[in-house]
Amino acid sequence: MGQSPSPQQSPSPQIPVVVLAGFLGSGKTTLLNHLLHRSGGSRIGAIVNDFGAIEIDAMAVAGALGDSTVSLGNGCLCCAVDASELDQYLDRLVQPSLGIDVVVIEASGLAEPQELVRMLLASENPRVVYGGLVEVVDGAEFDDTRARHPEIDRHLALADLVVVNKLDRAADGERVLGLVRSLTDRAAVVPATYGRIDPEFLFDCRPSEERIGQLSFDDLHFHEDDESGDHGGHLHTGYDSLAFTSELPLEPRRLMEFLDSRPEGLYRIKGYVDFGPYDFRNRYAVHAVGRFLRFYPEPWAPADTRLTQLVLIGAGIDTDALAKQLDACKNDAPHADEHGMWGVLRYVRDPEDDPEDEPGAADEPSA
Repeated sequence: MGQSPSPQQSPSPQIPVVVLAGFLGSGKTTLLNHLLHRSGGSRIGAIVNDFGAIEIDAMAVAGALGDSTVSLGNGCLCCAVDASELDQYLDRLVQPSLGIDVVVIEASGLAEPQELVRMLLASENPRVVYGGLVEVVDGAEFDDTRARHPEIDRHLALADLVVVNKLDRAADGERVLGLVRSLTDRAAVVPATYGRIDPEFLFDCRPSEERIGQLSFDDLHFHEDDESGDHGGHLHTGYDSLAFTSELPLEPRRLMEFLDSRPEGLYRIKGYVDFGPYDFRNRYAVHAVGRFLRFYPEPWAPADTRLTQLVLIGAGIDTDALAKQLDACKNDAPHADEHGMWGVLRYVRDPEDDPEDEPGAADEPSA
């Protein structure tokens, strides 16, 4: 039988922390302001990192964020602080009294994204979880940017989501998109103008008061665009999503094979998994963003209907193919392989583990 983590190991809700990176002028602050105005009621906290004594970016967002802003001026975040100091800044934003739903770190244009991601994965703050690396590039100036900053190729290879901004000004937008996609490692690549991407890529757009208690499958569904026929306000960048439900438990080895081979463009996976005979006591909340993956065992309540309920979000993904692959993970066997859960348990964080040694951090970018 599979191991059954005790109920006291079930984590409290964690707040995703998204790293927003990109070279100077790519449009990071514009994108952040767009997210603030289309948050759907979710409250965003921000760590804004300007390189210079006058914190222009911080002033650009402070009016919308108020006490939910931590501003770091006159230094590059990845050089100016270490993981423990970053935890202190995060701790200011994730206090329950603030009601923050997601934290965005807007890095300076000179920041090293790899170091920021490493600091987040090494975080000892139990209230935060890695929410992905979003790299913003200037589509109109992409060739010149690569010439001046060849390290952008490495940054793109690390990203979970790439926003190709200012694409309306590019002479050959399709060529730029193709080039960017060739430089990523399975990341979702989305075009944008004025930083307009759908916030659902990054976080759930629902007021926090609607999410007290356990998440229901209705909560996992997305709000559809209004049916008024007026598309003038629609975002330039949409997303593809798949809602998957199974009354049969999933076989953990097959699910891990699916997760290990998730395709290009699949950015987020969230929901709950029933492993049936492998762990009768717990369902497993799953949080995947880019190549990062973590499971959270949660005791079944007596009134719970035992289902697997997942939502997959990406750009350009084949939802029919993904649904068939998940269907193939179903398992109606009454007994469990005693070693079958090992692959899943590698991604269950033990609160006593050193965060830098935990298997869930195995997807940390390498140098």
